[in-house]
Amino acid sequence: MNKYGGRVHTRFPPEPNGYLHIGHAKSICLNFGTAEEFEGLCNLRFDDTNPAKEETEFVESIKEDVRWLGFTWEDRLFYASDYFDQLYEFAVQLIKQGKAYVCDLTAEEIREYRGTLTEPGKESPYRNRSIEENLDLFTRMKNGEFPDGAKVLRAKIDMASPNLNMRDPIIYRIMHEHHHRTGDKWCIYPMYDFAHPLSDAIENITHSICTLEFEDHRPLYDWFVDNLITGDKPRQYEFARLNLTNTITSKRKLRRLVEEGYVQGWDDPRMPTLAGYRRRGYTPESIHDFCNRIGVAKANSTVDIALLEHCLREDLNLKAPRVMAVLDPLKVVITNYPEGQIEKLEAENNPQDPEAGYRQVTFSRTLFIEREDFMENPPKKYFRLSPGKEVRLKHAYIIKCEHVVKDEEGRIIEIQCTYDPDTKSGGPAAGRKVKGTLHWVSEAEALDAEVRLYDYLFMDDESQDNQDSEDELEDGFEDELNQNNEEDDDFLSKLNPHSLKILKNCKVEPLLQDALPGSKFQFLRQGYFCADLKDHSPQTPVFNRIVGLRDSWAKAKRNS
Repeated sequence: MNKYGGRVHTRFPPEPNGYLHIGHAKSICLNFGTAEEFEGLCNLRFDDTNPAKEETEFVESIKEDVRWLGFTWEDRLFYASDYFDQLYEFAVQLIKQGKAYVCDLTAEEIREYRGTLTEPGKESPYRNRSIEENLDLFTRMKNGEFPDGAKVLRAKIDMASPNLNMRDPIIYRIMHEHHHRTGDKWCIYPMYDFAHPLSDAIENITHSICTLEFEDHRPLYDWFVDNLITGDKPRQYEFARLNLTNTITSKRKLRRLVEEGYVQGWDDPRMPTLAGYRRRGYTPESIHDFCNRIGVAKANSTVDIALLEHCLREDLNLKAPRVMAVLDPLKVVITNYPEGQIEKLEAENNPQDPEAGYRQVTFSRTLFIEREDFMENPPKKYFRLSPGKEVRLKHAYIIKCEHVVKDEEGRIIEIQCTYDPDTKSGGPAAGRKVKGTLHWVSEAEALDAEVRLYDYLFMDDESQDNQDSEDELEDGFEDELNQNNEEDDDFLSKLNPHSLKILKNCKVEPLLQDALPGSKFQFLRQGYFCADLKDHSPQTPVFNRIVGLRDSWAKAKRNS
């Protein structure tokens, strides 16, 4: 940290070609967090060098995600496109130094000439063009005289280098595409590997923090900076990216899920995007906690998604009010409770929060319990409701099943019970013990709601080959060089067909009608739920299950 006189200046440099995902959260926390820790600065910069894939929608979503995580860039919002004129002049400077040339090879020929990890590459037949010819051709490229892919500008480094990135990499390509910020001013665009390190240098970045797959790119970044920049230069530091079980974070694959309709947009609550997590009901505090726990390492590894869910439960357990919701209602009639009588009972809002207080719940002759909480012919050690057995209704009375009512097809449609009036809180038999306690909602005031039960989008419990590099490295002309001709559809075979189950006509406490979109609750015995950010309203209450109550991570830790 003393290399720059104690100055620390980082940056978070996403490409606006998709929504940010959970892996980016680690990078956001690391870059902004490092700057905060050392009282430095952190820029937000969009590396917008590929107009074919970039949209203003992605820019705005990224800003929202950074703010949601609690960080601010103040007045330090930048774009690589801010530097297009300067980057062009840098390219001209390399040509004048004899270190860049215009190449006419096709994408296939460049791939063939590049060589392999064990064989050196071959020099392009256009490598020794004169400086004057290269300057003329590059100017004509800029002026739009050539079609896409006809020519590229390449750095002249070393075709025999053991590092493939140093084998005369492409630094400019022709793209007749409308740019979301510069419009049609340019028809040539710098490659990411050229624009990225030079943008860092222009912004006086001290610590260029990136993921491990860029370690092999560091010599190239240093080559560009050393040949074009004087004074202090950025130093690149690599860390292991986040691999998470049951999760794919390749933006290319996530884009396919969206564009081909496997999910309902980038913010689908099953998506590992930060927008998806936000809509699902995750909290920024839980993601900060998760990133702090996994830390920063140099070795790649895969983190169990159960740890992320554990961090979420710990946060929600302290914050989320408790309510009762019946997702698959079965009617219960308490035959010895007076018809037409309504009773208000006291229920605690959150036992983890002493200041959360209490609310009133309505009790009446007819109510709803979960269908799975009744069994006509139960096995041994079944402690929920069954004929002749007693259970306690949470915050209310002990009831006993007396009779089962079925429809013509033999399906149970009603349970008739009796209650013990002395067993409510404060009653003479309030302490009477039974083994089962059920949640319930009174028919008198039950609110109908839609509940969406989300599960993992992918069934595979390992995160293998599921990510592209941070900048995708399939940028413009490079698409043709790196394109896998056998399109990887294997990840689609791992899609979970049961990742979303929609339940209609659920019965919930009436107070949830006033829940604001994004409000979070614990549905007793069901899990944590969130009022959907898009679809929830007082007229159509919609709740997403954020996460269940069972904490496999905590259990594994206790047993280890």
